[in-house]
Amino acid sequence: MKILITGTAGFIGSHAARHFLDRSWEVAGVDNFNAYYNVQLKRDREALLRPEKNYRSYEMDICDFEKLREVFSCEKPDVVLHLAAQPGVRYSLTHPFEYEKINLGGTLSVLECCHHAEKVPKLVFASSSSVYGGNKKMPFEESDRLDSPVSLYAATKRSCELMAYTYSLLYKMQIIGLRFFTVYGDYYRPDMALHLFADAMLRGKSVKVFNHGDMLRDFTYVDDIVDGIARVVEADNLPLYDIFNIGNHRSEKLLDVIEVLASSLGITPKLEMLPMQPGDVYATYASIEKLHKAVGYEPKTTIREGIPVFAKWFRSYYKL
Repeated sequence: MKILITGTAGFIGSHAARHFLDRSWEVAGVDNFNAYYNVQLKRDREALLRPEKNYRSYEMDICDFEKLREVFSCEKPDVVLHLAAQPGVRYSLTHPFEYEKINLGGTLSVLECCHHAEKVPKLVFASSSSVYGGNKKMPFEESDRLDSPVSLYAATKRSCELMAYTYSLLYKMQIIGLRFFTVYGDYYRPDMALHLFADAMLRGKSVKVFNHGDMLRDFTYVDDIVDGIARVVEADNLPLYDIFNIGNHRSEKLLDVIEVLASSLGITPKLEMLPMQPGDVYATYASIEKLHKAVGYEPKTTIREGIPVFAKWFRSYYKL
């Protein structure tokens, strides 16, 4: 089997590529190595994949439809895993057109390439828990209303779901969306909370804690996420179009997460309590019953097991 993964130099993309390579799949990776965060980290992730004989890398922008179409024509993938996106809730407040270009335009480019492919592949794409916006009902379920996004990032991710539905309906393409909840692990993104917390702790700086620590997040270890992705990719009994939450089905108190991280690093942190930031939500909590019933997804890693693994990698990679 051959899978084409967009965003292979990304955090989840690189882990997913490794998973499929370990199972003797052919993996074609597409990434443009943009400078939203440290490009060297992206290079280092991809460097771990390059020695594999079943891995081929294309450094290009998914928004370039003609070039992406050439990759599809050359690779003829059985499955496309579309993970490339412009992430970041707060960044979307200051760089809105990046989200229009990459999330909307890039996803449309992928949809068009799948639609026009000689052999139409199964498409699995990344959505986000952010689409639940101001939803107050916990846990979040796929059937919940989604008409109150609180960031442009969330709005673009919901728009991608709607575009995918339209393509599936019009062209009878199998397209499955996965709403990721807060994912963490080794080779983590440096703009995410755990990374920012660890960096501040080890440099003796104050940890910025928003909403005075009164926040809840469904933290999901990356190996559990990749297991869920693989189950969806390999499943042959899914409908033509569907959307699934993929999380840990646990909503952790932010201060508990900070405590586990500090203990893993052997640090007594200094906390700077701040108000809620624009675009943030109070809580995320995934119902994963639907994905469990469909493919047997069952995350196993608690924060007390996963965070120490992240902390060990962080110290080693950044030499702190």
